[in-house]
Amino acid sequence: MNATPSVIVFDVNETLSDMGPLRGAFADCSLPVHLAKLWFTETLRDGFALSVAGDNPAFADLATDNLKRLINEVKGANYPENIEHIMGALKGLSLHQDAAPGIRALADLADLVTLSNGAASIAEELLERAGVRDLFQRILSVQDAPRWKPAREAYDFAAREVGHPPDELMLVAVHPWDIHGAHAAGLKTAWINRLGGTYPSYFSPADREAPDLVSLARQLTSG
Repeated sequence: MNATPSVIVFDVNETLSDMGPLRGAFADCSLPVHLAKLWFTETLRDGFALSVAGDNPAFADLATDNLKRLINEVKGANYPENIEHIMGALKGLSLHQDAAPGIRALADLADLVTLSNGAASIAEELLERAGVRDLFQRILSVQDAPRWKPAREAYDFAAREVGHPPDELMLVAVHPWDIHGAHAAGLKTAWINRLGGTYPSYFSPADREAPDLVSLARQLTSG
């Protein structure tokens, strides 16, 4: 396939960070654990909607507001200590097991940056805790772009910031919607399919598919 990209652009939430502990945080607060995924998905949905309408909301603001309403629906009150506990868990996540070794391998092949719909500070802290922050050239967030991913403007922003045309960038993500948006903006793409799922037929397919970041590095090394 195509040559190795000049810049690898990582999505952060779920692609690098392991969201599994959020289920434990919900359980700690006597909330059904399946609501953790619903909460995250609805926060993304509302961010997409606001972005389409021309706004650029802060992920943490949406997540907190959605969490307040969710807890109130389940428990009949706000329980601020629950909100603090779950938001603290979100901000203190760790990398997936394959992420750090994969990042180290990929850093030998291209410059690395992030592009998150969340705050740059959260990505900074996540990578610092894992001991791989020094391998990233830039920590980018859509907070500094016109709109959230998967809007084209978000990927164009990343290309401008790193000083390369879009076709020299590769987005790495677990979210097919992110892959689709990056493809439309002219980036190469790699779908990390840790769960062995089926890619949605209605999104543009990824240029690469790998079960983890280490495997992706092997693919890019072998050409």
